[in-house]
Amino acid sequence: MKTLIKNVKIVNEGKIVEGDILIENDLISKIDSRISEEADQIIDASGKYLLPGVIDDQVHFREPGLTHKGDIESESRAAIAGGTTSFIEQPNTVPNAVTQELLADKYEIASQKSFANYGFMMGGTNDNLEEVLKTNPRNVPGIKLFLGSSTGNMLVDNPETLENIFSNTKMLIAVHCEDEATIRANTQKYLDKYGEDIPVKFHHLIRSEEACYKSSSKAIELAKKTGARLHVFHLSTAIETDLFRNDIPLKDKKITAEVCVHHLTFTNEDYETKGGLIKWNPAVKTQKDKDGLWKALLDDRIDVIATDHAPHTWEEKQNVYTKCPSGAPLVQHSLVVMLENYRNGKISLERIVEKMAHNPAILFRIEKRGFIREGYKADLVLVDLNENWTVGKENVLYKCGWSPLEGMNFHSKVTHTFVNGNLVFENGKINEEKFGERLLFEVEE
Repeated sequence: MKTLIKNVKIVNEGKIVEGDILIENDLISKIDSRISEEADQIIDASGKYLLPGVIDDQVHFREPGLTHKGDIESESRAAIAGGTTSFIEQPNTVPNAVTQELLADKYEIASQKSFANYGFMMGGTNDNLEEVLKTNPRNVPGIKLFLGSSTGNMLVDNPETLENIFSNTKMLIAVHCEDEATIRANTQKYLDKYGEDIPVKFHHLIRSEEACYKSSSKAIELAKKTGARLHVFHLSTAIETDLFRNDIPLKDKKITAEVCVHHLTFTNEDYETKGGLIKWNPAVKTQKDKDGLWKALLDDRIDVIATDHAPHTWEEKQNVYTKCPSGAPLVQHSLVVMLENYRNGKISLERIVEKMAHNPAILFRIEKRGFIREGYKADLVLVDLNENWTVGKENVLYKCGWSPLEGMNFHSKVTHTFVNGNLVFENGKINEEKFGERLLFEVEE
């Protein structure tokens, strides 16, 4: 199968160049200013931009065990509609993916059901070091540790266990950093005052700046001591950004950071109108924090933009504070949110591509993805930067049926998505055949 994309502005590796791209089967076979080869399908993309597919390094697709909220099929369908062609999913499903057998079960489900390319993190607990060490770095992206309890209660808080995991694995260790004791003390303070129905506007004071900094600084200290490869998920405070370096290239960093779209979008002021819909762990914090995250993203202390896509049902999100689960769905909209920031002059297209495609590929050492290069997998997204539309229930594809962005107007649209050379999404229509593949990772000898 040959597809020729013509007259497109290619955004890749710090440059925007107009040209043509030939896809043969699952690979990009030719990139040139002009290609006149015969093809099975020709797409004239005049005026549009071609980006490498987004690689989201942190999603919760809820399968197995929580499929009333979302599942691999529904959420990967939403992903490709938003230009995300590969995802790395987290282990706090039910049961938690903390044995090789349970991890293999998730891969089996995805091989049948995923529209996008997939990788699943192995989960660490206080007592599964033996299982963690059996993980194959060739086909599993890394080990996930929750250093603060969140959805799924996989808290790892035994210092000896942590040191063992950090000392004994060469694999990337990704962490959720919030200090449990600090959160518990803060929660108690507000429970004493308000009972179960704590106003959600205090969420960022309960899961506070202090809780985040205490935990992430401790994790970084341990990584430096043991030489482990550490990736800190979803930074939410300005103060944490000072823990990270920007004086060496990403490929040489052993300690890296990610920011999520919601922490670049919302502040604690938005709790007033959005309420529990924007209750995340770690919490959306202040304008000062949001500004600090943007600064660190643009000066390369933060390496990756992701979503922490975490759907819950509408009903669950209407509960009182203590019973309202944290997390919200975002994978369908992460790229358009960032393209809106481009339109507003906050970030360039080249940097969006770097933080959402190139860098996740470099950081996780993903084989042959994340760049528009000859011989690489044809995971590609065409975007129109001049199309107005509004997020509403009728165009949300998440199984939970809602988005925290509802009512927001966007000026860019994903028009085509290719996964492994196959046109899987075109002008609002999904190709129901599934072409997602298991991600593979380059292993250092």
